[in-house]
Amino acid sequence: MIVAGSCLCGKIAYEVRTPFTHFVHCHCSRCRKASGSSHATNAVVPPEAFRWTRGEADVQRFDLPEARSFATGFCRHCGSHMPHATRSGRAIIVPVGSFDADPIERPTRHAFWSSRAPWTERAGDLGTSD
Repeated sequence: MIVAGSCLCGKIAYEVRTPFTHFVHCHCSRCRKASGSSHATNAVVPPEAFRWTRGEADVQRFDLPEARSFATGFCRHCGSHMPHATRSGRAIIVPVGSFDADPIERPTRHAFWSSRAPWTERAGDLGTSD
């Protein structure tokens, strides 16, 4: 199945092919700060399952210098979180909130649950990991 996504202003668009390698709610402090929420929800796909369909040049990347692997991608026009490659290039991190339609798959776990914000509700039916 192909799932399309885009930024808020529509200048950037992409497609991913399922299934996802991972589909996770990440509660680490970096994801909380980057998302401005209690967690970030990301799908992970191999590079061959991802392609830009519009506006790749408008994607800005930020690599947190002191982190071994933390990065974000965003639209330079509207600031929407956009997919980005891991530093190794072995995977693409896709912010699920940027999908244009239901990806059918559902998150499978909570990552860094022990780092969750104090106001976060229980994990529900998903497992947790650290």
